[in-house]
Amino acid sequence: MNASPRRDTQRPPSAQDERRELAELLPPPAVPDLDADRQLLLRREVLRRAAASAEPRGGATRRPARYRRAVRIAVPALACALAVVGVVTLDPGGSAGHDRAAVTGGGAADTSRAVQLLDRIALAAAGAEQPTVRADQFVYVESRVSYAAQSTAGGPATMAPVHTRQVWLSADGSGPGLLREEGGPDTRLGENGPVLHLDRPGRTAEPDTPRGNGPSISEPTNAYVASLPTDPDALLKLIREQTRGQGQDPDQRAFTAIGDLLAETWAPPQVSAALYRAAGRIPGVTEVASAVDAAGREGIAVARTAHGQQTQWVFARTTYAFLGERTVLAEAGEAGPAGTVVGTSAVLAKAAVDRVGQLPSTGR
Repeated sequence: MNASPRRDTQRPPSAQDERRELAELLPPPAVPDLDADRQLLLRREVLRRAAASAEPRGGATRRPARYRRAVRIAVPALACALAVVGVVTLDPGGSAGHDRAAVTGGGAADTSRAVQLLDRIALAAAGAEQPTVRADQFVYVESRVSYAAQSTAGGPATMAPVHTRQVWLSADGSGPGLLREEGGPDTRLGENGPVLHLDRPGRTAEPDTPRGNGPSISEPTNAYVASLPTDPDALLKLIREQTRGQGQDPDQRAFTAIGDLLAETWAPPQVSAALYRAAGRIPGVTEVASAVDAAGREGIAVARTAHGQQTQWVFARTTYAFLGERTVLAEAGEAGPAGTVVGTSAVLAKAAVDRVGQLPSTGR
C-alpha cells in the first residue's frame, strides 16, 4: 500500500487532501491487507467524494423514500469508532448542529447497565399482548421521521422537518406493499422488499438487488419474523450469518439489523424479547440516560457507537415500550460537532389491516 502523504499538523486537511488519501488507499487491484468490510467502506467514501466534487456547488439534496431504516448518514471511512455517549435535546424540525450534546466516555459499567436494561425491556416485551396477523393481511406502521441531508458540496448537515411516514407490508410477502411519506409520492413496494435502497442522505436511491431466496433478516415479512428463534444466542447467530458482507463491522451490522426489525416489523412477544436479549450480547452496547424521539417523547435509550455515529433506541421509562430511534454524531466532522442529531424517528402505531392504504380503526 502506498504511504499517505505527510500533512502539516497545523493545517486542517482539505477535501482535496482527503480525496487523494482515499484514492491511494484503493489502488486497483484491491489491497489484500484490507478486509472486505474495510474495502467496502473505503470504496463507498471514494465514490461519494468523487460524486460530490462533480456536482454543482450549493445544490441541496433531498432524501428519497426508503421503507425500512429511519436514518443513514455518511460513514467516515477512515474514522475509528469511539466508545462515547452523545445526549442531546432535539428541537424537531430544526437544523442539525444547532444543539450540542455532552459527550462522555463509555465503559464496562455502561455496558453492564445496558444489558440489565435490555433484560427488563425483554421481560416487558414478552408480556405484551398482540393480536394475530393473518397471512392475507398487511402490517401497518405509522411513524414520525426526520433525516439529515448535506449539500453536494459538503458542509454541515441540516435536519428536514419532522413528517409522517406510513408503510403497509404484506404479512406473508405475497402481495406488493406501499410506502406513503408526507411531502412525496406514494411508493409501491415490491414483493421481495423495498424497491429503493438509500445508503445515506445525499446519495441517489438505488433498487435493491433481488436475492431470490425468499424472506430474510434484511428482507423480512411478518410471517418470517414470527418464525425467528426465540433463543437469543441462536437468533444472534442467524442475524450475523445473514448480514455477513453487508458493510460496517459484524457487531454493528447485527445491532443495525435488530433495530430495523424493531422499527418496522411487528414481531410476536417472544421474538421481540429474544431480539432485545440478543442485542444485549453484542459488545459495545451502552445506556443513555435521556433521549428524545421524533415526537418529542423523552425516555431512556440503548445505544451503540460505530464509525463516528451513535445509534440510540429510545424506550418509555415506565412501560419500556419501543418509542423510536435517534442517530447522533459521536465525533466532530464536516457534518457537525459531536452530539449533532442527524436522524430521528418515532413509532406511533402498528396494526394489522386488510388491504394496502387502509388505516386501523382503533385510535384514529
